[in-house]
Amino acid sequence: MQTKEASQESEIKQVIRSLCMMNNRFMNFMLDDNTKAAQVFLRIILGDDKIKVKNVRIQSFIQNIYGHSSQLDILAQDSKGRYFNVEVQRSDEGAPARRARFYSSILDTHFLQPSKLYEELPDTYVIFITENDVLRDNLPLYDIRRTIKQSARDFEDGSHIIYVNSQRRDDTALGKLMQDLYCTEPKNLHYQEFAERMEFLKYSKEGEEKMTDVIEEYAARKAEAAAKAVEAKMTDVIEEYAAKKAEAVAKEAEKKEQANKIELAQGLLADGMSIEFTVRHSKLSEAEVRELASKLTA
Repeated sequence: MQTKEASQESEIKQVIRSLCMMNNRFMNFMLDDNTKAAQVFLRIILGDDKIKVKNVRIQSFIQNIYGHSSQLDILAQDSKGRYFNVEVQRSDEGAPARRARFYSSILDTHFLQPSKLYEELPDTYVIFITENDVLRDNLPLYDIRRTIKQSARDFEDGSHIIYVNSQRRDDTALGKLMQDLYCTEPKNLHYQEFAERMEFLKYSKEGEEKMTDVIEEYAARKAEAAAKAVEAKMTDVIEEYAAKKAEAVAKEAEKKEQANKIELAQGLLADGMSIEFTVRHSKLSEAEVRELASKLTA
């Protein structure tokens, strides 16, 4: 009989085997410090086989002391000093135009150092790889640049925003790259640079250990978030119960107070007190006192 630990290990291995690069965390591991794979990636998307990636890192946190900060999935730099931010977005809501604009701006503010001239601002590329065709023109790739409206000429400010539609998986270089993003087995990948990394992450002991740590950490965070959600829900339930209980107690107190008023009014009327006197001392309305009086004389 399989032990609990062996069963868990087997389950984790199955999860690892099922991952593809459209899972942004797995994509991060595929490209983390992997300049060869990042270079192939960028060369195909940008159609430039001269790109030479110097470094690539994942989950780069860029602090913005004046507003919203950002954590970039993948950030690479090439030999020309250009910066490339790659984001994998499976949800359409994760790739709005204004998010691309914000990421582009935060790269600018981060990489133009104090005392540097504006002309020294590096070229930046924000690349969204989307599961669906979020821009809805059925294009494999959308290269977005600022243009001068009157002349349709490019406004060469060095900023580039690119959306890649992963649904277009044809036999072009870009289409094959998109096929690779959904591939779970190294032997089926088109590009060797990805196959080598995937083989390491999924089938080597060191790679599996690295991925296992990440999966367990992620699972722990999800469990913690779920526990907090349950706690918050229970708090809401308890508060709702307390509110209902308080309302019931208040109604009961109001009912008892009304009964006391009626009892006092009946006693005053029975002692021959006037309607006005009874209203004033019982705190009942005149209509209520007159109704009680009519019942006494009936």
